[in-house]
Parts: sequence; structure tokens; C-alpha cells
Amino acid sequence: MRILAQRRSRICAAALTIAGLALALRPAVVAAHGPDPLFGTRTWAPNQVVGYSWESGSVPPSWMIPAIDAGAGDVAESRHSRAASFVRQAGAPSTIAYGVTPCPSYGIACVDRTGVPTSFAGLWFRPHLWVFDWGTLRWCQAQLAFTDGCYDVENVTLDELGHIEVLGHHVNFDDASDFTDAVVQASARARPRSGWNQHAFGICDVARLQLEYERQTASDLVSSCLSLATAATMTASPTSAYLGTNVAFSATLKITTDVTSNRAMSADPLSHRTLLLQRRAPGATSWTTVTTMTASASTEGLYNALWSPTATYDWRVLFVTPANEGVVGAASGVIRVTVTGCTGAGCPNHGIPGTGK
Repeated sequence: MRILAQRRSRICAAALTIAGLALALRPAVVAAHGPDPLFGTRTWAPNQVVGYSWESGSVPPSWMIPAIDAGAGDVAESRHSRAASFVRQAGAPSTIAYGVTPCPSYGIACVDRTGVPTSFAGLWFRPHLWVFDWGTLRWCQAQLAFTDGCYDVENVTLDELGHIEVLGHHVNFDDASDFTDAVVQASARARPRSGWNQHAFGICDVARLQLEYERQTASDLVSSCLSLATAATMTASPTSAYLGTNVAFSATLKITTDVTSNRAMSADPLSHRTLLLQRRAPGATSWTTVTTMTASASTEGLYNALWSPTATYDWRVLFVTPANEGVVGAASGVIRVTVTGCTGAGCPNHGIPGTGK
């Protein structure tokens, strides 16, 4: 939920345990599933390291500090993108506080990302045993043994730092069956409900981070919360060859060029995928796979294969939609390689036993 106060944008994690109250405080949930919406428009620089320190007079208690630092560590480990990472540094201008907060009355924590991409204005946690109209806030880490109904500091920290990256509250299916696809939610879940101690961004958090910050490398998988179109192209040399000649096939695979839909990943190469080299007889409709192309070790998104055709065929490369990431398969255009016979000393296979040449 977005709150505007004193020209600052704040977002909070609400601990809402009464269904009627939850509905009153946020828009009705609609059937939807996709990347988290944006919270703000400014992003950090790629792979920027953002330092944070404790707000003077509001230093978190000793039982909370390790969990906050762990939540910051979870960002770096699960962002799967060039999003920012967060590290505690003495004197850093971005501050985290415990106790009295500017959060809305229902928020157990909130952030203000004013200052991005230089710093953020603040992250605040309500104190342990704060009394809300729905009950008393209990942080799990404040207890010697976690009890049902407590909230996990590490999970809430990851949620709030997700907001500071640029993530808005995920829009779940009507039945919230996809709740764990995102940590950044309008309402945190208390122990032992599913997702209460999730310590890694979900696939739909990662999807938005990849859209805004790109992946780290061309080999990294695209979040399965996405469904991005791809483009495959191919060349063959030569396209007219004698029987026995090797033909060099080269192909490229990338996400399609579409800054509106694919944003920062528009035209990004896709390396180390399975790209199939296929042939068919002229006039035929079915394709036969002859080999899997080899990914280039030096050029992102480039694949190569060397093949000696035995007859004239049409050729293409095929990228089949993978089951483990959010991209859609594609086929290249068709290239015909014409093969003719050859006799005599100038033929590629002259002198090879069994060829009859």
C-alpha cells in the first residue's frame, strides 16, 4: 500500500489477521499472476552496493540485528539480477530503525525509498509487543522458542528491502495459492502459515528485478514468472556445396527486442541453451534434428555446428520452450543448402576408401 507523506513515498508490511480488516485496508484481490508491480520509477545502478546503518536513538535490539543482516544477505543471494545489494556499514546515510515509526497505524514495518539511487530515507520496525487492534505484535527472534503467531524479522526485512529495490506488492490469485511466488506482499504471514519464514525472493519478485535490472549473465535463467518471446537466427556457409563438404552453421538466440514488454532484458542474448539444428527435404513438412549446436565460449548467445550434408536440404535452428524458465521457444528462418555430386581430384572426398571417387 502506498502512503504519501511530506513528499515521501512509504510502503509497509501489514500484519493483518482479521479477514474483514484486510479487505478494508487494501484493494480487492483479483485473479492475476505476473511480476510484482513497480514501486516508484528510480532504480539503483547495476549491482550497486547500498550501505545501511542504525538510526541514532533507534538501534534494533541485539536479538533483532542478526536477522536484519541475514535479510540483507538474502537479497544478494536470491536477486538473480543486477539489482542492488545491501550491507551494514558504519555511518551509512541509509538508516534502519526500531521503535517509534512513521508507519501507518496497521504496519509492522515500512520503508521510504526517497533518495534512490544515492541512498534510501529509512526502514522502520515496530517494537516487539506493540499493540494493534488485531492483537499484539510478536517478533519470532525476540522469543527463546518461536511460537505460532510470531513474525519473522528476516522475512520482513527481505520484503522491505524488496520495496527499496523497486518492488510493489505482488498481486496474487484469488485463492492466494501463489503466495510463495513472492516475498513482497501486502500482508506478512505469521508462523506457521506458508511463506512466514521465506528467506529468498520468489519467482515473481525476481521477474520484476530482472525486468528492471537485467540478469547477471546471458547464461542465467529467466524467471519462470515471465513468458518472454525469443528470436533465433541462422547462417550457413557455404549454401552450395559438393557432397562431402562441411557446412558451417552459426546461430544466435536472444530475447526479442521490445523495451515495452521486456524492458531491461530487451535484445539480451541467451547463452548455454539447447539449440537444435534441423533439416527437411525440399517440399517436406516435417523436420529432423541432426545435432545440438555448441554454445560459443567467447560470444554470448552464439551457437555453432559443423555438418556434412548428404543431399540438398532445407535447414533451420529450433529453440524449444524450456520447462525451467520464462522464455518462449522460437525457430529461425529456413536456409536451403544445395548439395551436388563431384568426381575427380578436386572433390572434397577424393581418395577416401569406399566413396568410389
